[in-house]
This record gives sequence, structure tokens and C-alpha cells, in this order.
Amino acid sequence: MVAPVSTRLRTPWTQTIDLGAELQAAQEWLRRPALWRRVLPAIRTHLSAAPASTAYAFTLFVTWWTLRGLGDAIERRLIFSASTNLYNMRHNPIQVLVASAFWTDGGFPWTTIISFLIVMAAAERWLGTSRWILLFATGHVGATLLTVTGIARAIELNLIPHKISYASDVGTSYGFTAVLAALAFRFTGLVRLAWAGTLFVVLVVSAWRAPNFTNYGHLSAAAIGFLAALLAVTFWHWIDRAAARRREARQSRDGASAATGEISADDFDQNSVGAVRGGIGRNGSG
Repeated sequence: MVAPVSTRLRTPWTQTIDLGAELQAAQEWLRRPALWRRVLPAIRTHLSAAPASTAYAFTLFVTWWTLRGLGDAIERRLIFSASTNLYNMRHNPIQVLVASAFWTDGGFPWTTIISFLIVMAAAERWLGTSRWILLFATGHVGATLLTVTGIARAIELNLIPHKISYASDVGTSYGFTAVLAALAFRFTGLVRLAWAGTLFVVLVVSAWRAPNFTNYGHLSAAAIGFLAALLAVTFWHWIDRAAARRREARQSRDGASAATGEISADDFDQNSVGAVRGGIGRNGSG
């Protein structure tokens, strides 16, 4: 009988971690000697395993540096041309959907860059580069489309002034929020609930205190990320269960076939012994 071989499909969506065990391992790593000699190699390993997040952070620095070298008028023009406002979405939707994710408005985006190098890099190491990019893009595009649709409807109903159609709107926050919501499925049990609950409470409170379309977009992005992760986890768990059922059925068939073969061999041996004994008896009587 052939030894059973695991057919569990390896997908990051079903690979969870124990946060307590991870924190304990981190503490033990920090207590080990020669910490300073191990920090830089650890950072290099972390960033090299997340090339998209690292490149994204570097691009944000480059675009910020580019804006700082220009005059205020040109800076405002560039930000406006990349904004996903209603006017641009009606005239150059593809261009602004892509460009808006690589520009930041305001001062140096150090919190955004650090968050990409730590949080988004960890998410990319979990999901893999292609899945991370797809999830980030889905959150960015999906939340933008929902937000712009809401703005268009509100302007039609005269609920907000028409000048909102030309507002500046650039940044990484929609895609970042979607990935942050999906990260809840990296954990299990109470940690998953706490992660998702804390994120949604923060976003709801922000939208309540400052009811603007940007905060509504963050809520939409979180919902998109959570729903995408939920569907992916559910799908791959179903695939794993189906594979397990097929494996059990195959093992049952192999076991039944092996048992049938052993019975047939016993019958053959018994018949052979009987035939030999019968021949010996006939020869003796002759």
C-alpha cells in the first residue's frame, strides 16, 4: 500500500500565525547576543522579501522630492492632474487612478514610508508580491470608484457644492487600508476579531467626527479588503476540504484493493496446497 501523500494546496490565505508565539520569538531574538550585528541583515532580509513595498516607499520619496524642487504653482498643477476627483475621473480615469497612488500632498510622508516598509512589507511577505499588488490595487480603485460615484450623486442632488468636483485627492491610503483590513486574516481567534474591530472602530469614529468623502473612502476600502480576504480564505478552505475528501476516498480504495489482493493470495495458496496433497494421495494408493 502506498503511503499517503498530503495534497493540501499551499496558499498564504490559509496560513495563520499565533501572535503570542511571534512576540515571544521576537523577544528571544532581541535577547540574543550581538544584536547590532544582526539588525542590519534582518532588515535587509525583510525588505528584500517585499520588493513591491520597498519600491513603493522609495517612489513616494522620489515624488515628494520632485514636488519640493518645483514652485507652488507647478506643484498644485501636478497634484491636480493626478487627483482622482470627479472632473479627472470623467476625462482621464485610467491615468489618474494610477498616478494618484504615487503622489502625496503636504509635508514629507515619513509615516507613510515607514508604514510601507514595516506593515505593508509584512503583508507582502505573507501574501506574496502579486497578491499584495492585486489586493492593494483593488482597494485603491474600488474605494475611489465608490467615492467618486457618491460625490457625483451628491452634486446632482445639490447636497454638496460643485467645486468638490475639482478637489485635490491623491495618496496611498485607500490601498493601504484595504491591505490593513485583510491582515486580520493573518491571525486567528480573538486577535483577528480585535484587529478587524479596532480598525473599523477607528474608521467609523473618523468618519463621524469628520464626515467627508475621504473618510467614507477609507471605510469603503476597509470593507473591500476584508471582503476580498474573507472570500479568498473561504475559497481556499473549501479547496483544502475537497482535496482532503478526495485523498481519504483514494486511501479507502487503496486499502480495499490491498485487502482483496491479500485474500486472493490466501485462496491461491490454500488451493495449491490442496492440489499437492491430493496428488500425493493418488500416487500413494497407486
